Amino acid sequence: MALTALSQKKDDHWQKRVDLAAAFQWTARLNMHEAVANHFSLIVNEKEKTFLINPNQKHFSNIKASDLLELNWDNRSVLNQPNAPDATAWGLHSSIHKYCKHAICALHIHSTYATVLASLADSKLLPVDQNSAMFFNRYVIDEGYGGLAFESEGKRCANLMSDPKVRVLVMGNHGILVIGNSVADAFDRMYYFERACKTYILALQTGKPLRVISDAIAEKVACQIDNFSGDDSNHFNEIKLILDKEGSDYAS
Repeated sequence: MALTALSQKKDDHWQKRVDLAAAFQWTARLNMHEAVANHFSLIVNEKEKTFLINPNQKHFSNIKASDLLELNWDNRSVLNQPNAPDATAWGLHSSIHKYCKHAICALHIHSTYATVLASLADSKLLPVDQNSAMFFNRYVIDEGYGGLAFESEGKRCANLMSDPKVRVLVMGNHGILVIGNSVADAFDRMYYFERACKTYILALQTGKPLRVISDAIAEKVACQIDNFSGDDSNHFNEIKLILDKEGSDYAS
């Protein structure tokens, strides 16, 4: 498979490209990117084992739909071709999509507050507000950071997310990986996880006792938000509307 972006006329999953490109550009707007590192991916054809991912060393704010690479998660030879993806992006995302079947979209970032959480000896996100309760029993902590996310590390991370209920991996000493059943779903979770981490870290900094929500109520809140229909897509559609009004090139 040649690593060339497809044109709109030839691409039968153009809207998926557009959505993923919007996620890149808005993540940069939120300052949740990291230079030209980090990576997002999205399955486009599960039967053919293909997924989209960002090109190597391109800033999130510059990524357009036509820039995205389409790869096969079993075809490692792409790493030897011109315009090859970042090797860690390949290692993490090919493994996630291959071994974690509920991961249709996978977003990996080193956002500030989530990475602070991942840097603590105890990386649990206590349910101290509604946003953090949203993730109660829905994230897992990777306690075994093993270096850059090449294929063996990617497979290990995928195994940690084998439970379909788990949608966030707190990658100890690293960052986070958020998965979802669409770009809108994964982006919404990524956004709110960072917000929850910010509130939690700032609350810890006060040095005062935390008002921790009970397990029963936290689980209730998480279930309610899981079943709150349309909130993620409405959030993401509004983001694309803003980008459109501003004349962004994300959809080109």
